Amino acid sequence: MAIKTQERAVHPMGGRRPPSANEILELARHAIDGRDRAAVLSVLHTVLDEERASLSSGAAMRTSAHLADALQLRLESLPREGLTPVINATGVILHTNLGRAPWAEAAIRAAERAASGYLFLEMDRRSGRRGPRFALVESHLRALTGAEAALVVNNNAAAVSLSLAVAGRRAAVAVARGELAEIGGGVRIPELIRRAGARLVEVGTTNRTRLADFEGAFDAGHVGAVLRVHASNFRIEGFTERASLADLVALARRRRVPIIEDLGSGALLDTQPYGLEHEPLPAESLQAGVDLVTFSGDKLVGGPQAGLIVGRAALIARLRRDPLARAMRPDKVTLAALAATLALYRSGEAALKIPIWRMISAATDDLRRRAAAIAASVQVDGSAPTVESVESTIGGGSLPGETVHSAALSIAAARPDRLHRMLRMGEPAVVGRVHGSAVILDLRTVLPEQDGALVVALRALSAGPR
Repeated sequence: MAIKTQERAVHPMGGRRPPSANEILELARHAIDGRDRAAVLSVLHTVLDEERASLSSGAAMRTSAHLADALQLRLESLPREGLTPVINATGVILHTNLGRAPWAEAAIRAAERAASGYLFLEMDRRSGRRGPRFALVESHLRALTGAEAALVVNNNAAAVSLSLAVAGRRAAVAVARGELAEIGGGVRIPELIRRAGARLVEVGTTNRTRLADFEGAFDAGHVGAVLRVHASNFRIEGFTERASLADLVALARRRRVPIIEDLGSGALLDTQPYGLEHEPLPAESLQAGVDLVTFSGDKLVGGPQAGLIVGRAALIARLRRDPLARAMRPDKVTLAALAATLALYRSGEAALKIPIWRMISAATDDLRRRAAAIAASVQVDGSAPTVESVESTIGGGSLPGETVHSAALSIAAARPDRLHRMLRMGEPAVVGRVHGSAVILDLRTVLPEQDGALVVALRALSAGPR
């Protein structure tokens, strides 16, 4: 593969500069024959830029042969590069910065099948004609929530934004002032309403909103919908009052406007048997008379990122026809993984096979036994980790303030931040938390099948900093 390239600017470091680009290409010719010319040049320029930066810091100059080898290795590694897997030992079950919910094995297999070939996505298998894209997922959601219909978009912010379309353009959406939350990533309920082309009507005060406040909003002007936002990522305590869902539904019926409820995390299992505060279920909201309920697929549902909308068939049909619905729709891999996840709920296997529910339901005594076994098999700086009692959190904007008793490895260190960085940079990578003069590795968020890999990571610490 003959590639000619112009020399790039020489770095002004005492006249030192990397070898010629054409010389490197000639030496790497056997590795680049048949590859795309522009791609090879792009990677070569990256290698040369790194070499110039190295020379500017005083490092020794590498030969043309070394740089040709570096180019070849970089080209061969590109298809294998991706986001780095990590063992989550933070004790935060739905850790947003670590990708939230890990998928069930069934969801992973379904996604692999969807990605590796063709499938009946929008074709009816029996008739051979065009079919509904979301049929399987919607069937599961209807069965699990009792909804008349369902729709899937790419995340819950999109689900809320699209649902607001039922209010109509320039119509008012009434929301309790204490529910005007920021739902993550700087996305705020008032902004979603404005972007949907509706007008926000703030009702009541931050801590107290009564039914009479909503009635006053209706009397003051046209209200096209009522939006109720579940406090899934914050909590207001003290001198508080909130209009009941039953009263809001009755008011919306009298005024002939839809009521939308954003449940955020959207549990499909009752959280109380696991020692947690009750998280409202979509089915409960629909039974109470809510017209549209939105929730996430990658939080307490434990599946891929998705926004789920369930409710009245007529309203779902309106949303389905909205041009934004196409812009927000998920791809085949997400739909396949979501369908497999929801199927575990329908079969009664969610608590056994969905990772976040396995973590939530894990017995503290079992976690302590696992921690003790790991501590007995490793030493860090000449001493074994100790086993400590800690508190885990759900995270991911779910069940704020709720904690679960857990057990953790505590690794004392003179420089715990340095030790934590070594774990984070290791192979496998491990993320815990630093508390005082120790690194804490919470076993609740480490699945049992990851214990062996955690041992490998801890034993590797004896090799020194990476």
